[in-house]
Amino acid sequence: MTVPNRPDVRPANPNFSSGPCAKRPGWSFDALADACLGRSHRSKLGKAKLEETIALTREVLGVPADYRIGIVPASDTGAVEMALWSLLGARGIDMLAWESFGEGWVTDVTKQLKLTDLRVFRADYGQLPDLSQVDCDRDVVFTWNGTTSGVRVPDGDWIKADRKGLTICDATSAVFAMELPWDKLDVVTYSWQKVLGGEGAHGVLILSPRAVERLESYTPPWPLPKIFRMTKGGKLIEGIFKGDTINTPSMMVVEDAIDAMKWAKSVGGLSGLIQRSNANLKVLEDWVAASDWAAFLAEDKAIRSNTSICLVIKAGFFARLSAEEQTAAAKKIASLLEKEKVAYDIGSYRDAPLGLRIWGGATVEASDLQALTAWLDWAFAQVAADYADKT
Repeated sequence: MTVPNRPDVRPANPNFSSGPCAKRPGWSFDALADACLGRSHRSKLGKAKLEETIALTREVLGVPADYRIGIVPASDTGAVEMALWSLLGARGIDMLAWESFGEGWVTDVTKQLKLTDLRVFRADYGQLPDLSQVDCDRDVVFTWNGTTSGVRVPDGDWIKADRKGLTICDATSAVFAMELPWDKLDVVTYSWQKVLGGEGAHGVLILSPRAVERLESYTPPWPLPKIFRMTKGGKLIEGIFKGDTINTPSMMVVEDAIDAMKWAKSVGGLSGLIQRSNANLKVLEDWVAASDWAAFLAEDKAIRSNTSICLVIKAGFFARLSAEEQTAAAKKIASLLEKEKVAYDIGSYRDAPLGLRIWGGATVEASDLQALTAWLDWAFAQVAADYADKT
């Protein structure tokens, strides 16, 4: 086959990782100049920074006034675990799993908490379980967007408004890029390192009044580590949701989150962020439509992610390779692009089907994705030529 010439235009920012994700456009270390460093996070200044972070979160996301917002340890994982360990066990549970992180929460509930009144609805990578099977009078645990599969739930219409159970939603690769129906969600978790392009180690936990009621009326039968405890004497520890974090936060990371949310406001707030992510997806959709070798893992556009965009290789020669050769070929595409310094960290997740995963969240520029598409074709052609004699 004919190998195209090396493209002339390179992405200005080659960071397309699905987490930590690209910093916001124009970011520099100057953005952290006002960080509260060398001071206690409990000082007047430190507390004010944490309170500002919570206030900006509420403003940008449109979180209802009666929902609590807390900054918690251990990234999105920590926030999800706090919710699972503190809230589950009062009712039966329905869990949705269509990629690796959803499966991880199933493992925690079954093998660690050992809960048995449990129903798990699964789907293969690229698909979504039948949401009509979910009983919202039970507690429901799900990811809004499958980071490793590029599949999202289309909306919250399947969640009953008059539900008796709690909805616990891992929204880490969805929040700030997709509309979340707050009235349908009782627990929302995420980390700053995704759509905001922030740094790791901190999570955000958002609780509805119904979730708070559960915390204050139900005591799980297992011991809770200190970093999971949100109540004392049967009452919510309100300070957690007013900037009194459970453990010591990095004030440098907090400053970075403040900067990212101020940037979000400057591009039109939540609607502006969603528009940017949708525009990024459109770039790749247009390219895939004309591609003779790439396809979306999520074939159904209605459930296709606009952040963690997962691609598979549909070329005929690829299907004729052995499993080992397919793995090597897919990895070589990503490796060539990294070597050329045009795309970093875009290999598919280790448990997902072979292919590429390109972050399209709001901090990525559509022009960079446009430039990347020519390089994708170039890298694929290089690899295809290597296997030409075998096919």
